[in-house]
Amino acid sequence: MVRHFLPDPVMDNPSYNFAAGPGVMPAAVLEQAQKEFLNWNKSGMSLLETPFSGASFKKLFQEVRDNLRQLLAIPDDYQILFMHGGASAQFSLVPLNLLGKHVKADYVETGYWSAKTMREAGRYCQVRVAASSADTGFDSMPNTWQIAPQTAYCHITSNETANGVQFHHDPDTGDIPLIADMTSDFLSRPVEISRYGLIYAGAQKNIGPAGLTVVIVRKDLLGHAHAATPSVFNYCLQAEADSMLNTPLTFAVYLAGLVFRWIESQGGLEMMAQNSFRRSARLYQVIDDNNDFYCCRVQPAHRSYMNVCFNLVNEALTEKFLAEAEISGLHHLKGHPMVGGIRASIYNAMPDEGVEALMLFMRHFAENYRSYV
Repeated sequence: MVRHFLPDPVMDNPSYNFAAGPGVMPAAVLEQAQKEFLNWNKSGMSLLETPFSGASFKKLFQEVRDNLRQLLAIPDDYQILFMHGGASAQFSLVPLNLLGKHVKADYVETGYWSAKTMREAGRYCQVRVAASSADTGFDSMPNTWQIAPQTAYCHITSNETANGVQFHHDPDTGDIPLIADMTSDFLSRPVEISRYGLIYAGAQKNIGPAGLTVVIVRKDLLGHAHAATPSVFNYCLQAEADSMLNTPLTFAVYLAGLVFRWIESQGGLEMMAQNSFRRSARLYQVIDDNNDFYCCRVQPAHRSYMNVCFNLVNEALTEKFLAEAEISGLHHLKGHPMVGGIRASIYNAMPDEGVEALMLFMRHFAENYRSYV
């Protein structure tokens, strides 16, 4: 089904949303939510009006959590939390909850978001750089890590949306808890959960609407929060309260549940992984085939399957590229403000037709403006 992201009866062509976030959502999910918006669960009320403490929402809440546990094959010794504040809140909440008696934590620096995470964590602990690819302009994931034996944990950003680099495997940090911000590639592939002490992800890429944050934490890491940690952001207290210490984001949880079911109906995480690899490979091929006009600064083995970042060789053509793409129904392709260039975010719900439309546009644009290079 071709997704018309900006429905308009006078439009000749469909439009596609390549935004890094909030990103594209499955058409079937939005249609289901629209159908149930005024009469959820045959209650005669919208879910927006449904008390979170009632039996009907509690039942939904449990089903959504069970669906996620099944999708990711999450072991029983891990707690699933649905929290507020987005992934950015977790930049602070991870050290507040996990440092315990430690004063240091290791971080792997791989781009804009990991660097931002490190700056925020530095307010609460001594941040030690276990590995970094800054010296090569974040064109790859670092190969050599040096993790301190007495560190509280080691933190990674699994996919850098601004820089377009991604871990394509689950790192092994031995006995040191591995913490991952998986916001932008969560549910895009199977994950070996047991490799991680904690995974967190903002919803606005592959889960649902912005605001909701999923936290998957190994139970033995609970109970070490700093005394100054706000109660609603204390992992242990939220786990004990079944993520209902305060009012959860009810509608966001509902939409996330619809997305989980949609992923399962599409073939699960194995199919999501195949789709993301195939779609991104086709876009990278267009870039590489036209390397006199486009350039991707990321080493091929480390390129993101979620966020295809590239530049025009003649950067003066960037604004023209973006303007003509908008006219062609290809929206939100501008790169991150701190990095520039072009960024095509192709999350799970991006249809193949959207990628094909972008490929066709890129080829035509290169043909039309090659003489300007």
